Amino acid sequence: MPEPHAPAVILLSGGLDSATVLALANMQGFACHALTVDYGQRHRAELDAAVDVARALGARAHRIIAVDLTGFGGSALTDRAIAVPEAPTQGIPLTYVPARNTIMLSLALAWAEVLDAGDLFIGVNALDYSGYPDCRPEYIAGYERMANLATRAAVEGRSMKIHAPLQHLTKAQIVARGSELGVDFALTVSCYQADASGAACGRCDACRLRSKGFAETGIADPTRYQPRP
Repeated sequence: MPEPHAPAVILLSGGLDSATVLALANMQGFACHALTVDYGQRHRAELDAAVDVARALGARAHRIIAVDLTGFGGSALTDRAIAVPEAPTQGIPLTYVPARNTIMLSLALAWAEVLDAGDLFIGVNALDYSGYPDCRPEYIAGYERMANLATRAAVEGRSMKIHAPLQHLTKAQIVARGSELGVDFALTVSCYQADASGAACGRCDACRLRSKGFAETGIADPTRYQPRP
């Protein structure tokens, strides 16, 4: 367990997974500083959801940092000329955003140094997920090694730890754990193409995984869906 109220930076997207991670870090006694990255994603309702989740779960602070990845594109989430896939695909899907977790972890690492925090939390998952390479355990382990080479804090003796507590859980297990911790999943937005109100499409990969998680636990799914055409 951490020292009472030790600061930690939690990457908070506004989705189901990161909300559960924030609740876990809070339960473990960390003083939670939530960080949301506005990277130009098309599903921007998640930014509003992150504000609501951070407030509901009692984050000590919450910041939204803008890093515009639309200048590079290369993903259905940052280039509106690329359609969000609505059917299962082989290989790494078009919703993969190049270097996204590396960029987000770097921002979290910078804030952690300013806060004298040795702990970063991220909601990556390697079971019920879309196959993104920067969600794998070896990636998290590699980034942690880099963080302990690259920061003044680590060089001066305070090591950095990256926590990925959902990494080996199914989506159903994540839903169950979040429910136990009192996460209000109605506040969260997971859909890759949610509308401005946060209503989900019900067809993209993120929607399918989220729906599967609730169905397998038997917990009522609070997701709001867009009207079918």
